[in-house]
Amino acid sequence: MKHNSENIRPETNRFRLVKFFAYTSFVILIISSFTLSMVISQRATKVLMNTYENHALLIANNLNHQVFHYFTIPVRYRYGAISLREKEQSDLMDKIVRTTIHSLNIEQVNIYDMEKGIIAYSTNRDLIGLTGRGGMEYKAALEGKHSSRLVSREPAISGSWFMDFAKEKKLKTFIPFKAEPPYSYIGILGVFELTQDLTKEYESILKFRYLIFGVSLSIMFLIFLALLLVVRKAEHILRKRAHEQKLLEDQLNQAERLAALGEMVAGVSHEIKNPLGIIRSTAEFLTEKSAGNENQKKLSSIILEESGRLNDIVTDFLDFARPQQPNLQDCHLEEIIERNLSFLQSELDKKNVSVNNGDLNNRPYKIEADPGLLYRAFLNIFINAIQSINDGGNITIKIVEEKENYRIEIQDTGAGISRENSKKIFNPFFTTKERGSGLGLAIVKKIIEGHKGEVWIESEEGTGTSVFVNLPRKN
Repeated sequence: MKHNSENIRPETNRFRLVKFFAYTSFVILIISSFTLSMVISQRATKVLMNTYENHALLIANNLNHQVFHYFTIPVRYRYGAISLREKEQSDLMDKIVRTTIHSLNIEQVNIYDMEKGIIAYSTNRDLIGLTGRGGMEYKAALEGKHSSRLVSREPAISGSWFMDFAKEKKLKTFIPFKAEPPYSYIGILGVFELTQDLTKEYESILKFRYLIFGVSLSIMFLIFLALLLVVRKAEHILRKRAHEQKLLEDQLNQAERLAALGEMVAGVSHEIKNPLGIIRSTAEFLTEKSAGNENQKKLSSIILEESGRLNDIVTDFLDFARPQQPNLQDCHLEEIIERNLSFLQSELDKKNVSVNNGDLNNRPYKIEADPGLLYRAFLNIFINAIQSINDGGNITIKIVEEKENYRIEIQDTGAGISRENSKKIFNPFFTTKERGSGLGLAIVKKIIEGHKGEVWIESEEGTGTSVFVNLPRKN
């Protein structure tokens, strides 16, 4: 049994390990979902930037053509030099730029002077004349390369990089302003800076990020919940089995102890019984021979009484110790109980105990059992009930017919049993009486269980006791 009990513990530990992995997996799944949503949103942001950058390049190529052919060349022929400080030139440039970008989702256009890096023209006139705003992208454009950067205008309360609130997102694209054929040899004339507003598109990406994370988290939570329920159910089953295993182990240990004790008691009782018979017969002989001697007669009667009591105790020991295989035969339950009541009638009258057996004899209760053993079992139950009643009381007997059993209830109005003693009442050698072996109810339990039945007690101290016996019906 110890080996089996130890086999249960690794299973319990294994499920605890599964439970640990379930929680760990849930955390990992959250991190994975978070990472997945971030990767997808970053990829979407990159695709968005590339799309708008390509859009800016197309517009910039058209703007390059329009400004070079309709502003740069005409102004140089007419004025000899370009000076956007001149109102006429500035207005012409503004007209060409605005006409080109009209309805093309371009928020702002800046044109940088090549030599000094000054903003020579801007659709936002407040920026004209400012310098140092191009950065690395401006320098790359001077070398003939285009590039873009995403800039943000932070709100009053800034969020984290994941919980990104509705910021203002701008895509700034820097494209070199080149001379076109047949003047390509001139090279780069300046730098275009095109600004596009991506705030709405970026908010859509953020919503998409939260949607992916939310859906992934919901799915993972449902999977985790299902796994957790399975683990908890398995833990409950294992605990129940471990408890049942422990009970079986305790029962087996008790059975082994009782078997060893029974062998010893049987041997000792057998050795006691023969000399006890000699003592009893000798005491009877002395009683007969002491007709004129009162003291001797009194002593002899004491010896007879005590040897009789000792003989009953030894008989109980032998009954408990030796195996009792029921000799099964057809019999009637009500007849066995009536035999007990008839035998105990003098005791019932002596203690002024009335018996209420209802309609016990109105119908037969057929069972397959050993009448002798059942008689002794019920005799012990009735004797205990009578002894628990002090000055008059009642004993009620009921037989309830169930689907596969007869349930016999024997209820007395005696002193009852304390809750603490109720747990030990069927233990061998446990007794609350001054004189007794403590084997009566242990023998009852052994006999009833030998008939594939069960016996249990319900009692309340000061109120009375009910003994319940279940015995299989005969089909």
